Amino acid sequence: MPHPTALVAALTAALAALPAAHAGMYTKNSPVLQVDGRSYSKLIAKSNHTSVRGNPVLVHCVTSLRAPARLGMQLTIVEFYAPWCGHCQNLKPAYEKAARNLAGLAKVAAIDCDDDANKQLCGSMGVQGFPTLKIVRPSKKPGGRPVVEDYQGARTAGAITEAVASKINNHVVRVADKDLESFLEGDGPKVLLFTEKGTTSALLRSVAIDYLDVVSVGQVRNKEKAAVEKFGVEKFPTLVLIPGAGKDPITYDGELNKKDIAAFLSQVAQPNPDPAPNGKDKAKDKPKAEKKDKKDKKQAKSKPEPSKEAEPEESAEASTATTTGSATQTHEVVPIATVTDANMLVEKCLLAKSHTCVLALVPSETSSNGDKVVASLSQLNTKYLHGHRHLFPFFAVPSSVGSASALKDALEISGEVELIALNARRGWWRRYEGDFGVESVEGWIDMIRMGEGAKNKLPKEIVMDEVQAEPEAPSSSTETAETRPTDAEPEEETEPPEATHSIVHEEL
Repeated sequence: MPHPTALVAALTAALAALPAAHAGMYTKNSPVLQVDGRSYSKLIAKSNHTSVRGNPVLVHCVTSLRAPARLGMQLTIVEFYAPWCGHCQNLKPAYEKAARNLAGLAKVAAIDCDDDANKQLCGSMGVQGFPTLKIVRPSKKPGGRPVVEDYQGARTAGAITEAVASKINNHVVRVADKDLESFLEGDGPKVLLFTEKGTTSALLRSVAIDYLDVVSVGQVRNKEKAAVEKFGVEKFPTLVLIPGAGKDPITYDGELNKKDIAAFLSQVAQPNPDPAPNGKDKAKDKPKAEKKDKKDKKQAKSKPEPSKEAEPEESAEASTATTTGSATQTHEVVPIATVTDANMLVEKCLLAKSHTCVLALVPSETSSNGDKVVASLSQLNTKYLHGHRHLFPFFAVPSSVGSASALKDALEISGEVELIALNARRGWWRRYEGDFGVESVEGWIDMIRMGEGAKNKLPKEIVMDEVQAEPEAPSSSTETAETRPTDAEPEEETEPPEATHSIVHEEL
């Protein structure tokens, strides 16, 4: 089975030799970059930005193995598609919106696999259906091997944006009071972001990549009092430029966006060029391309095995992907667990040590929205289970469960059907607002998984130290799709029996 790195190398070599692709699904005015053989090396392989390329079946983040080590090489997401594919056409609006969202942070590219000139490339990448998405993340070490991953998230602009942004490499230095003097040493320019947040935003990570080895980028928390006082910071976030040793710092007063920040930093330095500069590299690349052409001809004689990278995506998207070969295997829907009494609810989700739970608070009687949200969660449960993705558990909580009403009162929600996520251990909860269709719900689940979105403080009175009474043993019917206790470690999970499907959701 080909190694992911070998697949990326094959992708680079094949694209370098192919002629320009015919006009595909994405036009020249589209924010999605339509890549062909002539443009790949310049726009993707040697790009200083993350890229996304075309085929709704496979989206890859591709980074150049030949790019200069000084370049940060941001993440790339690649889409492989066919213009006749209905699912590809359905993905197009969301994909273009994701490209606009990621402007300046990553490139979003596409490859038309229906073009004869691109079929060998798509085959070498293991593309078996449309759309397929893969992410190729560059190594943080100069000359290191890139990491190729399947994109298995929702086919929505928000989910794609979050997935790409979350994987952008981080070259931002965390600066505490004790590290400040060390960070400020040297003559080169430096920039510090003073913020209340403990995480590093995709924007700042992207800036650090653009200016890698040109401008040192650091982040300071508001609790670092000495650093805050030294630079006279009074509000957060605040960006401060230190032009060089012995020079006065300059406080940025514009909007925190990529374009304006780059203009602000231009007074001391220019970012790493994108695409990478021509010249010696171009001369060196020519003989390499010739060697790769010969190598490609040899590889064409032997049919490569399909990449394992495509397997999880295909199984996870079995109900939506258009296959180019045999019919995609489908799975019987695994229903989510139903909470039968108050003690079960406490045991699974409301103990002080409980992790994230997603609860569908539904009427005991049949209702359109109640059935819809349970069906959507069951579809996602099935998808994650068979895709071997470890996420948080889903439960249906009928109104007949005595504590359901008390929970809604404590959270001050009153809808007939409510979808919430809560984490008793960390003391937060979130409320879903929107259509209960599977795509919308999955987008919300992805935001929780990525740690995005507003959180509400969980009332302390609903969190228990222990179960008040010994719960009754659950019947076999309620065990069918029940998850393990939420504090179980994923690595301890064993393959569940055929009749008892278990899924443990990842904790943030």
